[in-house]
Amino acid sequence: MNRFLVVLLVLGLMLSLAGCGGDKKEPAKSGDQKLAGKTIRVLMANHPYPEALKKLIPEFEKKTGAKVNLESYTEDQLTQKLTVEFTSGKSNVDVFMTRPLQEGRLFTKNKWYEPLNAQIEKSGDWDWKDFPKSTADAVTYSGSINSVPIVTEWQTLFYRKDLFEKAGLKPPTTLEELEAAAKKLHNPDAGMYGIVSRGQRANAVTQLSSYLYNFGGDWIKDGKAVVDTPEAIKAFEYYGRLLHDYGPPGVTNMHWPQAQALMASGKVAMWTDASTLLAGLIDPAKSQVADKIGIAQFPAGPKGNHPFLVVPWAMSVSAQSQQKDAAWEFLKWASSKEVMVKAQLAGNTTSRTSIWNDAEVVKKLYPGLADDFKKVGPIATPYDRPLMTAVVEARDAIGEVIVKSIESGGKADLADAAKKAAAKVDELLNKAGEGKK
Repeated sequence: MNRFLVVLLVLGLMLSLAGCGGDKKEPAKSGDQKLAGKTIRVLMANHPYPEALKKLIPEFEKKTGAKVNLESYTEDQLTQKLTVEFTSGKSNVDVFMTRPLQEGRLFTKNKWYEPLNAQIEKSGDWDWKDFPKSTADAVTYSGSINSVPIVTEWQTLFYRKDLFEKAGLKPPTTLEELEAAAKKLHNPDAGMYGIVSRGQRANAVTQLSSYLYNFGGDWIKDGKAVVDTPEAIKAFEYYGRLLHDYGPPGVTNMHWPQAQALMASGKVAMWTDASTLLAGLIDPAKSQVADKIGIAQFPAGPKGNHPFLVVPWAMSVSAQSQQKDAAWEFLKWASSKEVMVKAQLAGNTTSRTSIWNDAEVVKKLYPGLADDFKKVGPIATPYDRPLMTAVVEARDAIGEVIVKSIESGGKADLADAAKKAAAKVDELLNKAGEGKK
């Protein structure tokens, strides 16, 4: 797969016309209430996009007459719950968030997604063409559109503008400068740590990816794991040293919520993670440093700059839903331009081209966000994890190497650990018929 795929993502009012006239007419309703009496069960991840959506759902309910039962879970809990329910064949889930790069192949193989092609063809002004081809391709399998992209995100650098200014630093443009800045700003005695990123085994894999690419490494090449190459080992060593020497205690137990909370509490100078997590840093109700956050392009490495830019989350209709039309109406609303604009202004990075091209929207975005997006598009890598069916098991194997590196400060002999991880990934690829022939 070409890792240097250019990702082109430089991303009316409805009034009720209810009856009027004679006394026997019913009073005006809000919208046409075409889903009156319907209850739509929606499963979401704990993520900034559904956080924005929750505030808007009453508008959908008022407009359509439907009741939305929204359930939220951590990422892994969501996948587990969906897997258990769908495996039973008796699930009453109607709509759910899904990760195309994580469970997309498995869910497609098991026919748990309801194909959306027919609904999309009839969607008119909702406008499927507003989603860039590369984004649409990420949710399409053998011609079947299984999901609608809701979030586009890329690896970025969040940093404390005030601390950088006080230290006379500029945002780092190389990984060498990143490490130097982390060292200078690291002051654990004062409760300040130079940098944080995900260190929790499998969950660290996606955030290692941009470091890996910038050292010239990759996950899989020609159907064979390449996580044990010299380039990959250098990336493991760098990431481990960075978080061991200048990261907070307990970093190997940190997924993005823990890292975000630490950054929002003002205890970390820098954080490399997904762009859409900006929302939790600039919300004064959640962040003590909401007015001090800067955004910079992910730093280049020895082999250039190729950070990930992906569709991490999409929304699907369950193939087992007994009310697929109602489910589609909710999905269509939740992925509409009107809703996405509101989510974007709340700090999310959404998937519609028109939003990123809307000057009125762009000028209201947090400073630096749109510029970072425009820079990353032409250089991005369109995946942040191994592209394979057994990606969960593969991430766990690779994550073991990451943890070992962090715990040793990048000083452990990682060659054997990386070789073991590569062998496990190859085994999984071959078992699924995806390995080198």
